[in-house]
Amino acid sequence: MGIPSFSAEAPANWDHLTDWAQLLEGCGFDRVLVSEHIAFGMNMDAYADPKVGGTEGGRQPTGPDGHWLEPLTVLTHLAARTERIRLGTNILLAPLRPAAVLAKTVVTMDVLSGGRIDLGVGVGWQREEYDVAGVDFTKRGAILDQTLEVCQRLWRENEVSYTGPGLSFDRIHQMPKPVQPGGVPIWVSGTVNRAVARRLARFGKYWIPWGSDARDIAAGIERMRAAVEQAGGEPDGFGVSGALRVKAGPDGRPDLAAAAAAAAAQAKAGVSDLRLAFWPLPDGDRERDIPAFVDAVRNAV
Repeated sequence: MGIPSFSAEAPANWDHLTDWAQLLEGCGFDRVLVSEHIAFGMNMDAYADPKVGGTEGGRQPTGPDGHWLEPLTVLTHLAARTERIRLGTNILLAPLRPAAVLAKTVVTMDVLSGGRIDLGVGVGWQREEYDVAGVDFTKRGAILDQTLEVCQRLWRENEVSYTGPGLSFDRIHQMPKPVQPGGVPIWVSGTVNRAVARRLARFGKYWIPWGSDARDIAAGIERMRAAVEQAGGEPDGFGVSGALRVKAGPDGRPDLAAAAAAAAAQAKAGVSDLRLAFWPLPDGDRERDIPAFVDAVRNAV
């Protein structure tokens, strides 16, 4: 489940992050996810523009003065307050960070958490965010590919040399290596297109569908498998994240039958990981309702 590391207005504190992470861990969730924005410009409508990476009909959850915490710092904070649950980004704007710095930051988190980190990455939708970070928005896809290549090589190899656009180094050593064999799992976000398929084939263990491919998940998975195979990857070699929604029944508690049916349908379509954007129901008895929801979903799949 995603938990809000952002707020439209300044909150009194951020204790809800720890409260949610510990509650979800105790209720049997596998992962807790946080999202990211470094900064905002004034063109918030770009979030709904698929031409720049937005999603049609989408709406940014805060205005430009919303309060957003840096996700890797948040996950490090939560790693110290949990024991089992995995900690992931959905998504990190990886092109905004120098590759070697990102590799070192993420491996440090992985080591200190005992191998509980997942790295969901994408390019985002906002040009101004790249401008303020001094990164070329028009090259964001190529920069992401380079960043992922350098990260994985630094995680897997003892001595790394690299030459590419804007980056060249020779015989670099970076220790320690991740606890997880092969490095931290990478989740690739995006619609079905050639660039995302190549990225998934080269670097990703999981795909986070976006836009229309997320709305029609069965057709999206079919198209992505074909695109990954065309890119030289294994068409069945990646997991898929699907969105699961919670609805209230007549008694105000979660409709467990509807959740189970939706989970089963997504699993049949090829989804391997079900994700809640948030828990939408009133607080009620979360300690009662959330474990019941988890049991219903697990029994269905």
